[in-house]
Amino acid sequence: MNKVIFVICFLFASGQLAAQNITIRGTVFDAKSNEAVPFASIAAIDNATAEVIVGTTSKLDGSFELKLDSIGFYVEVRFVGYATKKITSFNSVEGQIELGKLLLEKSSLSLNEVEIVAEKSTVEFKLDKRVFNVGSDISSSGMGALEVLNNVPSVNVDIEGAISLRGNSGVQILINGKPSVLTDEGSNALGTITADMIESVEVITNPSAKYEAEGSAGIINIIIKKQEKKALNGSISLNTGYPNNHSVGLSLNQRTEKFNLFAQLGAGYRTRPYNSHTINQSLVDNSLVESLGEEFKNENFYNVILGTDFYINDLNVITLTGNFAYEIESEESAYDFTLSNGDGQIESEYQRAGITTATNPKYQFDLQYAKEFKNNKDHQLLLSTTGHFFGKDQASAFENVLNVGSFLPSDQKIETDFHQADYAFKLDYTNPISKKFTYEGGGLYEINDIGNDYKVFDNESDSWVESIDLSNNFLYIQKVLGVYSTGSIQLDKWGFKAGLRLENTDLETALTTTNEYHSSNYTNLFPSAHVSYKISKRYSMQAGYSKRISRPRMWDLNPFFNIQNSYSIKKGNPNLAPEYSDSYELTSIFILDKLSLNASLYFLHTENVMEQVTYFEDNISTTTPENIGVRDQTGLEFNAKYKPFKWFTLSGDFNYGYFNRVGTFESQVFDFNGDKWSSKMTGKFKVSKTIDFELTGNYQSTYKTVQGITSGFLYGNLGLRKKLWKGKGVLNFTVQDIFASRVRESTVSQTDFYYYSIGSRGRFFTLGFSYSFGKGEAMTYSGSRRF
Repeated sequence: MNKVIFVICFLFASGQLAAQNITIRGTVFDAKSNEAVPFASIAAIDNATAEVIVGTTSKLDGSFELKLDSIGFYVEVRFVGYATKKITSFNSVEGQIELGKLLLEKSSLSLNEVEIVAEKSTVEFKLDKRVFNVGSDISSSGMGALEVLNNVPSVNVDIEGAISLRGNSGVQILINGKPSVLTDEGSNALGTITADMIESVEVITNPSAKYEAEGSAGIINIIIKKQEKKALNGSISLNTGYPNNHSVGLSLNQRTEKFNLFAQLGAGYRTRPYNSHTINQSLVDNSLVESLGEEFKNENFYNVILGTDFYINDLNVITLTGNFAYEIESEESAYDFTLSNGDGQIESEYQRAGITTATNPKYQFDLQYAKEFKNNKDHQLLLSTTGHFFGKDQASAFENVLNVGSFLPSDQKIETDFHQADYAFKLDYTNPISKKFTYEGGGLYEINDIGNDYKVFDNESDSWVESIDLSNNFLYIQKVLGVYSTGSIQLDKWGFKAGLRLENTDLETALTTTNEYHSSNYTNLFPSAHVSYKISKRYSMQAGYSKRISRPRMWDLNPFFNIQNSYSIKKGNPNLAPEYSDSYELTSIFILDKLSLNASLYFLHTENVMEQVTYFEDNISTTTPENIGVRDQTGLEFNAKYKPFKWFTLSGDFNYGYFNRVGTFESQVFDFNGDKWSSKMTGKFKVSKTIDFELTGNYQSTYKTVQGITSGFLYGNLGLRKKLWKGKGVLNFTVQDIFASRVRESTVSQTDFYYYSIGSRGRFFTLGFSYSFGKGEAMTYSGSRRF
């Protein structure tokens, strides 16, 4: 506990930006010609840190609007060929700042001398969410979205890619506010999105009724960049790394009067190693099975992303985006098994070698219509339809070679034909009826259609015979219809928001080979409420409540399993039911000159909790999800930032949760108490005008599970950046997991068996180079797979 107190005290010396709900408006004109200047860059910049808080570009008529939740800032207006205009004095009337007509003077500076880049990530606190604006964090360069998420306060990603929010796994992941096949664990998910393609990450621990109710722990919404700069812009990126992480990417953007065209092209090759060690021991006869394994997953990937915005007029825009990706996977694995009897004598030793190949085509389209109304720019209607398609044609072969003894399992092979199609139809309407009151309403209809034809064959007398017990065809169709309505009031010091969402879920699953069918249909109401109060310019408070649901996903329900390690199996449970949660939160935001701090106290009550339970039979451990009782978690969270010098910034994130578990499953009582905490600390050093250095430390504590313990670990990342040619070129070097200490270790200890597993991926080195061309800022491609 002393360690916890020390970390809490230390993190009080760091912080984030504060909430003040301010809207800034103005228009940009050429001082000489008196003509509007479209696509000028406007940014609100923090007085203390000189960091960009929020930015935008002027429209065709030169108008712009900025919204921020901060104080202590100035406004800068920049455009290529013009002198920078800095506005430090303005008046705020009921949170509205009217800058009026801003005149830009021509400048003699060359293009290379004009640079507007948000170098560091910042966090904005809004009434119902926190927005992590992704800057040029060195440690994420050349990496994917999972590395970005691991830098976001409150979020943790384990070595297997599982994402948790405040230590809870019931998280809904959205892309641009919508469900996506990219967020499904079966599609290799978020490792396919590049870090440099992310504009921001919204962490919503208490979502309003506007959002889907999915995700008992909350929502993580990833916002993808889309540039709208004038003329032709672009960039090219090259990356290489060890283990293999080689890629090339090209980004292009062309803005005209009526169209904004954007494209991404990329290709690459990477290797993901994984080492594991497991022990299965029967406590009845003391027999034991031990395995040591190593896997190398190799991936070739090719991406094409095309999109356009069509500006019908100033009030109506149609956006169409299409993505296509093709992946070729090959995986080699080798597991050494040792089987011992109760006296400790070795009965058999053999090696199980496997080769897996797969091809994965992926398609995606997104069609959106946005309408603004003349009376207010915030009066909007959004209609969208999205389709995601993912396929996997996979084949695996496993060969066993005997070293000692006489027992040797038969060789096996697997054939998998997987498909997934997701469709979403969404409507959102926002109407600021007055300066103080805003109404929101809309709905969503989502369809998930998934199939997995899984066949296992055993080699019997040099002939392949299908295993009827292990093979089956699993079908999954889920339909969710949701409608919502919210209202918010913003006064001088007080802010209120309340809403109600209704969702109907219709789920059908089938094991067609064995004629097993499951269906469920249920309707739920999900209320939400938020309130904020500004005590002073340096101190404000927020409180929130929401009711949430976590539905079992396809891989939670699918009873198939991977037989790579035939003694350590994970499989789904077709009878799994959804879990429900009630979330309460109280947040305080403090601001000092060089120090800011966000502190949250929260309580999460979850019923029908989905837990991973391990069964043991014939020295085989099988882990599957089950619904077990109730969990109450009380937590304390701190996010902090401290900038003592212009060349050094220290930021930290700490989360502590105490939980109480009550539940019984198959006559076994699972009542226990425990705690779990995690922390992150990042130091950013500006060595010179062109060189930056970054060092990050992460720690996750040991915690209890319903059957055992999962151990904690400490690991660090570092990054180094060198700017070339006045920022047009950038050279990055990063090391992920410097000491290869990011290890997942867990034990299951029961009266009749003991199970131990440990896994690690090792350290990763990446060297990257990118070069931007054209006017303004260009999009970049970081080297991971985009789609």
